[in-house]
Amino acid sequence: MNEPLAERIRPKNLDDYISQQHLVGKKGILTNHIKKGIIPSLILWGPPGIGKTTLANIIAKESERPFYTLSAISSGVKDVREVIEKAKNSGGLFSSKNPILFIDEIHRFSKSQQDSLLGAVEKGWITLIGATTENPSFEVIPALLSRCQVYILNSFDKEDLIALVDRAIKKDEFISKRKIELIETDALIRVSGGDARKLLNVFELLVNSSEDPVKITDKLVLEKVQKNTVHYDKTGEQHYDIISAFIKSIRGSDPNAAVYWLARMIEGGEDVKFIARRLLILASEDIGNANPTALILANNTFQAVSVIGHPESRIILSQCAVYLANSAKSNASYMAIGNAQELVRKTGDLSVPLPLRNAPTKLMKDLDYGKNYKYAHNYENNFANQEFLPEEISNTKLYEPGNNTRENAFREALKNRWKDKYNY
Repeated sequence: MNEPLAERIRPKNLDDYISQQHLVGKKGILTNHIKKGIIPSLILWGPPGIGKTTLANIIAKESERPFYTLSAISSGVKDVREVIEKAKNSGGLFSSKNPILFIDEIHRFSKSQQDSLLGAVEKGWITLIGATTENPSFEVIPALLSRCQVYILNSFDKEDLIALVDRAIKKDEFISKRKIELIETDALIRVSGGDARKLLNVFELLVNSSEDPVKITDKLVLEKVQKNTVHYDKTGEQHYDIISAFIKSIRGSDPNAAVYWLARMIEGGEDVKFIARRLLILASEDIGNANPTALILANNTFQAVSVIGHPESRIILSQCAVYLANSAKSNASYMAIGNAQELVRKTGDLSVPLPLRNAPTKLMKDLDYGKNYKYAHNYENNFANQEFLPEEISNTKLYEPGNNTRENAFREALKNRWKDKYNY
């Protein structure tokens, strides 16, 4: 019994696939693709151990396509070209049975390696399925990303994970022979971190190291599983928990906690660009116009660590984290765009008011495009009171300044300009 439990009970079809119902449920978008026999090139994005590889295998099997697989960790451009050549010889151009090339951890492919896929995807020699734990917007080159659909896989919830354990107890040829009782599952779920592979590995360890009847309790899990809390798993639960703690510490204006969590990530070998990207997002989302310099510093930090690397990049990241933690906070711009998007979804494509329309041709001018537009610079203090929103949503206030020195000044200026309009 050398094959691990996770492999032995890996689902072979959509009916056995647990979770991701938005993709593979009865009305899931991938279910629809499979039924129609039209599989687009796609990127599966989500945390580790949630079934990306399994789903790729099922798609290939149920669509009856040749299936090739590569790991970005161990494969190079030569390997990609060899597989593409095999795929060309096994499938017809633009046929419904184009071979599938699955690349695990595609974010680890360099630009040149990703470039080597473009021609084959464009010409229909292969249908690419890539799996990644990282945001493909950052890790997949734009030319390849534009040729793929991106589907997000969600973490398993508690019910999904318990269902996996129940399946192992009932269906695995070895586990099913044992007398097993699930008394408590909280610790088992917790140590798995939402990773199905880790969950089943831990469960198998518990069963194999216990005598019948095996009673799964929180105490047994904690006794049997040697979990080093200082360890940092870049692809597991702590990757997400620690970056969350880091961001929340900065948002909460605690530089001491911020540098502690930063040190945890650095000591664990986290990608410095990943950390810098999160700082860049935070500088706009949580600080914004309370201190616009924060965004400039965060952007410079990202540029700097991209060329500096370890170990010196730790100093730059620390400077940025401390500055952001000590900075005034405002999420006003973040809330404003959220409010605006919600309004757009509710009201649809409202017409642009005629005075605001561009009028490059005589016909457009004859149709009153641009008529009565007030050019702000022709008025006192570079301001002319006029309507900039569609008539249907006139006077709708979407931006509420934060309570900080800089945005309080914004509020006063807005009051003076729009005292009869927006009620600032």
